[in-house]
Amino acid sequence: MFKYKVLFIDASNLKWEIRKYEIPPYSGPVDIGVKIHLEEFESWKYDVFSPQNILFLGTGPFAGGKIFGTHRLVAVFRSSESLGLHVSEAGGAGYKFIGSGVHGFVISGKSDEPLLIFVEGKEDTKVRFEKINRDNLERIYEGYGNYFGAYALTKWLLDIYEEFFAENNARAIVVGPGAWQTRFGSLVSIDVNPQIKELIIGSEDFAGRGGAGSVLAQAHNVAGIIAGGKIRPELPELLVDIRKFNEYFKKFTGREFFNAVNMSTYKYRLDPKIGAGGTFGSNYPYYREWLPTFCYNSIYLKKEIRKKISDIILKYYWEPFKEETFIKTRSWKTCGEPCPVACKKIWKRKKVDYEPFQGVGPLIGVFDLRDVSRIVDIIDNAGLDAITTGHIVSFLLEAVNKGLLTCEEVGISSNPNLDPLVLNPEKWRINGVLAGEIIQNLLNKKSQVLKDIAEKGLRKAVKVLDQKYEKRIEKAGISFEDIALYQPYGEEGYMTPNFYWTPGFLIPIFISGKYWTEYRLAFTEPEEFVELVYERAIKELAISNAGFCRFHRGWAENFLNKLYEIFELKNLEENIKEIYKNIALYNIKAGSIPKPLEGEKAIDIFSTLAEELQVQRWATKFSKNKRRAYQEWFERFFNTYLYYVGLDFSLIK
Repeated sequence: MFKYKVLFIDASNLKWEIRKYEIPPYSGPVDIGVKIHLEEFESWKYDVFSPQNILFLGTGPFAGGKIFGTHRLVAVFRSSESLGLHVSEAGGAGYKFIGSGVHGFVISGKSDEPLLIFVEGKEDTKVRFEKINRDNLERIYEGYGNYFGAYALTKWLLDIYEEFFAENNARAIVVGPGAWQTRFGSLVSIDVNPQIKELIIGSEDFAGRGGAGSVLAQAHNVAGIIAGGKIRPELPELLVDIRKFNEYFKKFTGREFFNAVNMSTYKYRLDPKIGAGGTFGSNYPYYREWLPTFCYNSIYLKKEIRKKISDIILKYYWEPFKEETFIKTRSWKTCGEPCPVACKKIWKRKKVDYEPFQGVGPLIGVFDLRDVSRIVDIIDNAGLDAITTGHIVSFLLEAVNKGLLTCEEVGISSNPNLDPLVLNPEKWRINGVLAGEIIQNLLNKKSQVLKDIAEKGLRKAVKVLDQKYEKRIEKAGISFEDIALYQPYGEEGYMTPNFYWTPGFLIPIFISGKYWTEYRLAFTEPEEFVELVYERAIKELAISNAGFCRFHRGWAENFLNKLYEIFELKNLEENIKEIYKNIALYNIKAGSIPKPLEGEKAIDIFSTLAEELQVQRWATKFSKNKRRAYQEWFERFFNTYLYYVGLDFSLIK
């Protein structure tokens, strides 16, 4: 039996203890985190910012070994956005955290002052606590060592606790000011070099989806966890001897391990067909006119116009990135663990990924890397979830553009230009200026509109606006709800979708906003789509639960069962399906039940795609009665989905 060690930390009384969970029957951090939430703390009974809403952070059982891509740090928590259980990951952090002598961390209770938690592994695991005055924390956020926000806090920690970092080869996971001010704060982890006391810019990663940073800050008053050490986990020999592992891998696959990794990860390293790689480098030339632009209103444009916009993106946005990052230099980094993929692509010292650079780039009509890099810097420094922030910026710009809000109510200096037919990047640049103003104003809660969004979340704030401005809605002929994009949960929960024109991110599943879904460009009958979604969700959950980077899924997905057999855990698929079912049961208890889409634009993701892909049966249904057609699709999907998950529909009533 493999002993998975979990460090339970009570931030209220600064006490801690280590508990052990056996693998099998448990299988990884999601499995254990869900069980702790569901059975030990029953966190579904409490408010999301209650000290009872524990934050579980854990590595996979393979961490500390020699297999590539096995050192993600997985967060399991009740989301301050969906109000249900959520899972989010930060790449590479587990590589140093595993040296602390434990595999997982449970944070409960609430400190009376912002708290720093240090976990050190030498002969055994030791924990110490340091409190930091809130005013001092704010001053650090405002600027320290040429850094701001979460980056400044990480640099300050490295300087003040230099000896701890150096002796333990430690890494921090911190929150930025956005975690204290909003419901959609990230966990931020930046790798460091303690020998020269510098941050390794480009290695940073964010567990952003669902508001894990906001939970750590507002539920527990914890500003950061710093962990490392020299304790190596007691792993089977196959996982620490790469030559023996290669033989094991080859026995079942007929391939050399290194070759399999290289073949299955080329998209994230370098795709020779396009001369670029990484999510940003690959997505634009691959999806082209199918990626959403101009606040998702591109879904209403003819394909010819979308192609012209795509050409602008490739010329002004993608080609400069390719030139600088793949031709002039090879500025690539890993997330902090040794890995041949080096998926972090750096453009002029800024890590460039698709989602952040899409959300405040082409999504709002900005196509200049310099402008977008500046805005993403604001988001990253603040420690905000980039996807939710992109949706909020898009929503507010469109609300002003349609006359639903004034510039003064959003705190911006002028009206945006969201006309896609202009086909002139210079005339759209103003949107980037306004995006920066919105994010800064959001952090400062400069207006009541922004205060409501920050504190109540997007969906609840939209409801408030719809009630407050009925006359404006009547004049504009469209409501606030109609232009906001989110998957609703229960009465107040929501999750904003990833930036793709596909129904897979706006469907009634228990965890959304992640790639635990079918996200290819497709529109099918709902029963057929359920099968695709559920299969994908189980595979993605298995990867997350193993602590694997999903960029390695190409070789790892079909080999996970053999990996777990090293721990004598069999029937992996049944185990993963049970975890997924437990997440669903938790969310039902929490009242975070998937609901039908509320706004016109969200439903139009479905109707326009059915038409565009020439799915005639559904295109006709949508053209006759869009709401009724969507409701039929929703009900058929959801009923079939519950059957796949193994739930009785009566539980939802």
